[in-house]
Amino acid sequence: MDERRRYERATAGLEPPLAILDMDALRANAAGMVRRARGKPIRLASKSIRCREVLRRVLRMDGFRGIMAFTLPEALWLAADGFTDILVAYPTADGESLAALAGDARAAREITVMADSVEHLDLIEKAVGGVADRQQIRICLDIDAGFTAFGGRFRAGALRSPVREPADAVALAAATAERPGLRLTGLMAYEAQIAGVGDRVPGPYGRVVRLMQERSRRELAVRRGRVVRAVRHIADLEFVNGGGTGSVEKTAREKAVTEIAAGSGLYHPRLFDFYRGFTGRPAALFALPVVRRPAPDVVTVLGGGYHASGSPGASRLPQPYLPAGLRYDPREGAGEVQTPLLGAAARDLGIGDRVWFRHAKAGELCERFDALHLVEGDRVTETVPTYRGEGKTFL
Repeated sequence: MDERRRYERATAGLEPPLAILDMDALRANAAGMVRRARGKPIRLASKSIRCREVLRRVLRMDGFRGIMAFTLPEALWLAADGFTDILVAYPTADGESLAALAGDARAAREITVMADSVEHLDLIEKAVGGVADRQQIRICLDIDAGFTAFGGRFRAGALRSPVREPADAVALAAATAERPGLRLTGLMAYEAQIAGVGDRVPGPYGRVVRLMQERSRRELAVRRGRVVRAVRHIADLEFVNGGGTGSVEKTAREKAVTEIAAGSGLYHPRLFDFYRGFTGRPAALFALPVVRRPAPDVVTVLGGGYHASGSPGASRLPQPYLPAGLRYDPREGAGEVQTPLLGAAARDLGIGDRVWFRHAKAGELCERFDALHLVEGDRVTETVPTYRGEGKTFL
């Protein structure tokens, strides 16, 4: 049975718009990620999942350990529900949540917050200064993993941390160690220019991307190793986190890295089709109903304007996936309440039929749907709430 028929049969009793998670595909993707990690644990990026039940299921699989959260309120919510070993991947300026963290012994034991400047340390200490029976706050330093060339005139990678060289990291580590209310427990460096940029691109641009990534990988392996060795003279680090779905096997080669961060590869959204080092199976999809037929080779579906974050462009639009052969009208794109789709495949679609889409990014799909229908074979075996379905919209 082909995928479209299987999904149609599984969800025949449900009204679209709806979102599904193909559990067979998810398990296959998880196994592939674990193989690529070469025995190093994968810290599960909750931003790419945004569903507590799916987080639980993946964390029960061999090879996955801990969560990389995206906000401190999210981390507190997860810790209260029994999740452990939670790293907040981005700095927080949320004073109320920091105070709550400092006043909760269990949360303080399980949650690590991010810092990349003395200003962050000052803000944390100010926020928790009035907390009675204050707990020690676990700190992770974020290191810039970007690639620069030509004397700094060229840069690839996310603009994240100002801490780049061993001396920068040592200075911040020493500033952390001087504060008894804080404890440095980890380092993180996310190589977005490798993990988040597909290298399976044709032509001269693809060759430039692959050359940049190889040079960046070599430079970062050396620099990250030096940073880790320098900081270990100041603090007994529990973990060194690196990588992402697109660089799992590359980052895992580095001796200095103790764990890999990943999550998007489990859902395998459209942006992860363009990597040479691995392939995955689309696991998270959504279906929209056909509600108009403006012309014989045009159908209009309800909704669809689920643009992904990042630099704007066509790559951030959902992909019309099943039936194959549909495309957007370039004058309209994906609309908030309706989306026209063109192509020969439209001729076989009637009012009420479904078009299945893949989101460009992973967890952002869950900001549009309050539930995921878990599909096993040709049946929905369970329906579970997304963060949105539980009334949680952290960003």
